[in-house]
Amino acid sequence: MCPEITLPIEKLHFEIRSEHLGRKVKVDAWRPRSLSPESYPSLLLINDGQDMEKVGLTNMLATMEKTGHLRPLVCVGIHAGEDRRLEYGTAGIPDYMDRGNKADLYTFFIFEELLPFIRKKLGIAEFGEKAFAGFSLGGLSALDIVWAHPHEFTKVGVFSGSLWWRNIDQDDPEYDDDKHRIIHQQVRKGNYAPWLKFFFMTGTLDETNDRNNNGIIDSIEDTMGLMDELVAKGYSRDNDMVYLELADGRHDVATWAKAMPDFLKWAFGK
Repeated sequence: MCPEITLPIEKLHFEIRSEHLGRKVKVDAWRPRSLSPESYPSLLLINDGQDMEKVGLTNMLATMEKTGHLRPLVCVGIHAGEDRRLEYGTAGIPDYMDRGNKADLYTFFIFEELLPFIRKKLGIAEFGEKAFAGFSLGGLSALDIVWAHPHEFTKVGVFSGSLWWRNIDQDDPEYDDDKHRIIHQQVRKGNYAPWLKFFFMTGTLDETNDRNNNGIIDSIEDTMGLMDELVAKGYSRDNDMVYLELADGRHDVATWAKAMPDFLKWAFGK
């Protein structure tokens, strides 16, 4: 009988009754078994936490922990609910179909319910730094929350982000990329926080839409446009941003799993 192998990473399962969201929220947490609260670990929040097993996060973290390539890190995967398209988005600014109309409540959940819960359950009073990551609409949500609360975070990871999020239909004759993409406007109106760092990932097969027929799919163009807004705000492409474009990468978990090690090494590598 083979002895049971103990991974250097411990995975925990929790459930939070959220008053803000009016539902129970499932949460998974990963932490090194050797972790001590005195180490002031980093914290990574991840939207769509229900997909983390498909991403292979447990083994990914275990491998990086074994090889000593990771600073002390706690990961928290937040499971999406049935109202995912309402809870994710840009807080206070729904899109033209009123999607994202609970994004402000989701933000309240993160700060007023989730973070205090995690600190208490894990016995960690303070984290060395906090980052937020997400995929697709979850990536837009992570970016919106970080951008609106720069005093709380240092990094954000946006994988195939729904950066097209707009307040009028693109088929409307009045539609203009510069005026109606919501997160681009939020960045434009926001303030420069020099400590923030950004990781963007797209796949060349993320989609086929090319609304202006310039030969560049919308997901890549929207990401490039957002990076342009950050440059105009004062951020450096070389020092403050990473852009990873995966050839033949699709809008799916398998593609995001390929990009996750690069993000983890960039954000939390030794």
